[in-house]
Amino acid sequence: RRLEEMRRDFVANVSHELKTPLTAIKGFVETLQQGVDSPAQAERFVGIILKHVNRLQAIIEDLLMLSRIEYEAKNGGIQSVTSRMADIFRDAVQICRPLADENRIAIEISDEEEIVAAVDPVLLTQATVNLLENAVKYSEPGRKVQLSAHRTASEIQIVVQDQGIGIEPKHLPRLFERFYRIDKSRSRAIGGTGLGLSIVKHIAQAHGGYVTVESSPGAGSHFTIHLPTADRDQPKRPVM
Repeated sequence: RRLEEMRRDFVANVSHELKTPLTAIKGFVETLQQGVDSPAQAERFVGIILKHVNRLQAIIEDLLMLSRIEYEAKNGGIQSVTSRMADIFRDAVQICRPLADENRIAIEISDEEEIVAAVDPVLLTQATVNLLENAVKYSEPGRKVQLSAHRTASEIQIVVQDQGIGIEPKHLPRLFERFYRIDKSRSRAIGGTGLGLSIVKHIAQAHGGYVTVESSPGAGSHFTIHLPTADRDQPKRPVM
């Protein structure tokens, strides 16, 4: 019953996510066909159309990424490369820097152990980017986001901690479902496809790990990617 409920929700959500921009595009195209009062108005309408086209493209790209991750995980697994967490963090922060600067959010990095592990660096960078972007988007200006890596006896932990608005406990069990949104209007206003956390979950699973979250309203959120160290410490290719 739980799986059937999730399936119904997914179909309803993906239909809504695709229908909303398509309806807007259709409406503005029809308006342009009928004629507008000025070139400035036409330019504004074209800009709105482009915005919704970009949103559709982002949704499709994220869906394709999820499909690719699932396929690779089922057919021989991901391509692991011995990589430095510091390099992955540097690339992820570089991607997120413009958004962080725009929102006046400081990103602090900590990798005191200089951790090296056999991972897919492209996928792990994407997972880190997704968590960082969420942390930035849901934080008030002037706050900070902390990105850190830790090694235990059995796993490597990648932690993204923010000082944002936090999440109510009732939402936590479904947070990593595709297209699940806590606040639909706010989520769309700040951007995103509704697939970011689902991608993080599948990337962690493709590495044999998982992702967890600790959060409460007003106290920020603490996301952790858990990657097992067993059989992953021996390099398969040279360090990047």
